[in-house]
Amino acid sequence: MSSYTIKDLEQISGIKAHTIRIWEQRYHFLQPQRTETNIRSYSAEELKVILNVSLLNKYGFKISHIDKMSQLEIEDKIIGLNQLDAVKERVVNALIKDMVSLDMVSFEKQLDNYIAQKGIEKTITNIIFSFLERVGVLWITNHINPAQEHLASNIIRQKIILGIERLPRNMAAPKLIVLFMPEGEYHEIGLLFVQYLLKLRGYHVDYLGANVPIVDLKYLTEIKKVDYLYAHITSPIKGFKLNKFMEQISHLNPSIPIILTGQMMQEYKGPVASHIKVMNSLAQTMEILSNL
Repeated sequence: MSSYTIKDLEQISGIKAHTIRIWEQRYHFLQPQRTETNIRSYSAEELKVILNVSLLNKYGFKISHIDKMSQLEIEDKIIGLNQLDAVKERVVNALIKDMVSLDMVSFEKQLDNYIAQKGIEKTITNIIFSFLERVGVLWITNHINPAQEHLASNIIRQKIILGIERLPRNMAAPKLIVLFMPEGEYHEIGLLFVQYLLKLRGYHVDYLGANVPIVDLKYLTEIKKVDYLYAHITSPIKGFKLNKFMEQISHLNPSIPIILTGQMMQEYKGPVASHIKVMNSLAQTMEILSNL
């Protein structure tokens, strides 16, 4: 059974750990277990509860009132939220809860319903990216079982690929952008998302995918005119050295701009070569992709 720390709940729900502790003291909806060293441990059900409570609280419901509601009443109130941001957050929360429960039929249905209403691009930008951002920290810290990760990731991956395949190919695209992930990185969704955005904007994209050795990039850039290299780095396998990767990639053709994004790059504080740009947010990434 999955268990979560109070820090996990803070990262996913956006509710500060201090506030969660106060809620536990004053109300009844959270009853965490404690380890022998008195550290809180939350179940998957309690994770679902905090997502529901935090959503209602954010959109105007008092905690004291929520505490008196039945589970059915809470769910009815959530469904009744009609503010645009509330609807997005409700769908993201539902995806998180379905992933935790391994209810992948419901998980896929949530995505399909949103795609049918808003289209694949808005689903990616409004829902999928937010979902990945909120649970990404749990993947990095191993607080999500690999089975949960693989099931959710592969459904999302299928939806993005379907969106990519439906876009027209621009045979006269003036620039070539090569997308890749370094050796040891297999989390492909962020890179697929970028492929979708670039193809939507009419660029020619060569998609190398996961686990690409530096020697292969060197070979490609020597024999083919590449205008940009783009890598997304989320959570490589143990043994991956980001400093070493940054040094290796800086020695590729310095005339080719390199764009690096992803959870791991947001935390990077080391040296960066002049032809390499590190993006720290989706907004920065979208802006630079629009101006290539």
